[in-house]
Amino acid sequence: MKDTTVLELDGHEVPVSHPDKIYFSKRGETKMDLVRYYLAIADPIMNTLRNRPLLLERYPDGAGGKSWFQKRVPKTAPEWLTTVEVSTPNGTTSDALVAADMAHLVWGVNLGCLGFHVWPIRAADPDVTDELRVDLDPSPGVGFPEVRQAAVLTRDLLTELGIEAYIKTSGSRGLHVYLRLQPRWDGYGVRAAAVALARELERRHPDLITAQWWKEERGARVFVDFNQNAPHKTVFGAWCVRPRVGAQVSTPIHWDELATVVPDTLTIATVPALVAERGDPWAEYNVRPQSIEPLLEMSRRDMENGLMDAPWPPVYPKMPNEPPRVAPSRARHTDDEV
Repeated sequence: MKDTTVLELDGHEVPVSHPDKIYFSKRGETKMDLVRYYLAIADPIMNTLRNRPLLLERYPDGAGGKSWFQKRVPKTAPEWLTTVEVSTPNGTTSDALVAADMAHLVWGVNLGCLGFHVWPIRAADPDVTDELRVDLDPSPGVGFPEVRQAAVLTRDLLTELGIEAYIKTSGSRGLHVYLRLQPRWDGYGVRAAAVALARELERRHPDLITAQWWKEERGARVFVDFNQNAPHKTVFGAWCVRPRVGAQVSTPIHWDELATVVPDTLTIATVPALVAERGDPWAEYNVRPQSIEPLLEMSRRDMENGLMDAPWPPVYPKMPNEPPRVAPSRARHTDDEV
């Protein structure tokens, strides 16, 4: 094919079309620069993504261009591509790309996928959720120092409960705290643990942290987005590149780096050298899977004390013990009309 570079990766020929197309306008990095970035951090990224289903966020004209999410691999996919059937909240199924090796990731990059959104399951055992992701999301008026403080407090609580956690930048304004779990729970159990964690953090630090799903109730606080753990939800992957013109990376860091990290400086131009210098902060991520039983005990205690489940996202069916799925101000308005 004209204007195509063919790479030999993991026993497969993987074409990269239009390798010189500009994907990130701030410094002029190309599609092939993005491929080189992923190959440079192959060991760290496969340590976290291997054998997980991926949702593709496609930007065929580069960051800032038109985009869409793609769960299904196209019918033109090569025969060697590994896929797995995944479900959406309404029960629709699709064949998703699996991060079997670097050939699969580069194949996705060639489609214009800048970053990969990752299921918290393994293709071989899709009924088991083996990650809990704590998404620390800054509300309007909240800066990175507050998000950083919330991350430290999250780790303190988890350490108190005997749970080991890892941290990464989101590639944007937030932070993600990850728990690698023992293969004992489904997505509903993991979400229940995440809700309990968010509520306990809010109880302990109400001026800084909120577990309130409705935006009108959050105020200028860091929101612990527990619904990122709802079954079939994906989270932007570790070491993946955001569709931003600066090519920022969602970068795993050591906890002692948190005090000084400047997330916007972690890009495809800087992260490979950083990894070469200080290694992979998540190198032992899969070594010690954790138990969420302490969080599930908190959840049971909350239910016994009369708390209902937290609201689910609107795309999910109504759940048992879920409160009315309506913003409080709207509910009050309806009550006043009655």
